[in-house]
Amino acid sequence: MRTYNKLQSIVYAVLMVLSVWATQARGEGYTKEEVVAITILAEARGEGKRGMYAVACVISKRMKERKKTGAQVCLQPWQFSCWNKNDPQRPHLRKLLRHELAPYAMKLAKNIDNLQLKFVEFANHYHTKRVSPYWSKGKRPVATIGNHLFFKL
Repeated sequence: MRTYNKLQSIVYAVLMVLSVWATQARGEGYTKEEVVAITILAEARGEGKRGMYAVACVISKRMKERKKTGAQVCLQPWQFSCWNKNDPQRPHLRKLLRHELAPYAMKLAKNIDNLQLKFVEFANHYHTKRVSPYWSKGKRPVATIGNHLFFKL
């Protein structure tokens, strides 16, 4: 029994290290605030400041729910497509920090804990109107801002 528990503990520890390493590797040397700002820009720069604020609110809500940093939330696999390995935006993410709305995105990232989550009715998920992900089937959006539908799941 002891050998099994030791082996189980070792496997668990290795999986935890690999999980942390994979998340950090996805950030590619960006600061935590840059990861959040890049995510906001990649997801909503075409929606202007209102859309960017809305996406930042979702990140903030997930931070509170999951007890994680903004960067940890953004870099979780399959949460924000810009960080996915095969996403076409991925090679160009650093350029987003030079976008005209980058200073606003950085301001949101620096103040991520102080956003008014009521703006998106405390939503923790969203998607654009042009897609219909499996998790939104049968769900009603709690807010619509620009081309994004927001959900509280």
